Amino acid sequence: MGIIIALIIALIIIVVVVNAIQQHKEKLEHEKRAKAAKQKAIIDETEELLLSLANLPNNPSLIKILNNRSLHAAKSMAKILPENKSLGKRVQELEARVSASNDNNSQAASEQSFTLPDNEQHLVGILQCIKKLRATLKSEQTKGNLDAQTFTQEDQKLGAMQLKIGVESLQKRGMMAYQKEMLGSARQYFEKALQTISESPVQTEYCTSKREEIENILEDITSSLKNTNAKDAAKKAKAEEDDLDLLFQPKKKW
Repeated sequence: MGIIIALIIALIIIVVVVNAIQQHKEKLEHEKRAKAAKQKAIIDETEELLLSLANLPNNPSLIKILNNRSLHAAKSMAKILPENKSLGKRVQELEARVSASNDNNSQAASEQSFTLPDNEQHLVGILQCIKKLRATLKSEQTKGNLDAQTFTQEDQKLGAMQLKIGVESLQKRGMMAYQKEMLGSARQYFEKALQTISESPVQTEYCTSKREEIENILEDITSSLKNTNAKDAAKKAKAEEDDLDLLFQPKKKW
């Protein structure tokens, strides 16, 4: 009887241990899949960013950074899922792409003026792309995949484009208001554009020339407002004078 009880207890212990081992394996497998999914998301996001670069001035250095980001994620994914042979091929493809981007990076990109599109929706898309790129660069620097100097250089380029979008958009709206003789609204738009320029941590040649241009427009608006106010004051004075004449004019005899 004692032997039977001992066997039952041993069987229960074995079942518990087996279940515990199985649950541990499942937990590890789940964690492994979650880590792999995270790396895949990084690759997918990076591919989208690479495609969106078509809307920005050519920047071989930024392309190289993004390609390296995809490569690091693919290598991490291959380590997590060594049984997945297709990942090895993916790593090789990305290594070849990085090598090609290194060759292209040796050719310095020419300075290009960033022209804003007229389509408002397109402009919003570009602005969102720039914000994502800046966040990505910061993330890569935090991970140690990007040195501080390169990060600063590329972030400043993107920051300059972001600044230009903000300033040019405000100026465009200001000019539309000015042409419609909505002088108060126009002045607010141009003053906001000046504030945006002043708050920029990096003051470029664009900032200097644009500040001068907007200040000249604001002078014209101020002059127009003074003329308008003077005309309004004259009209008001004339109306009051007419009212007084009407009040004190000789009464007619009926």
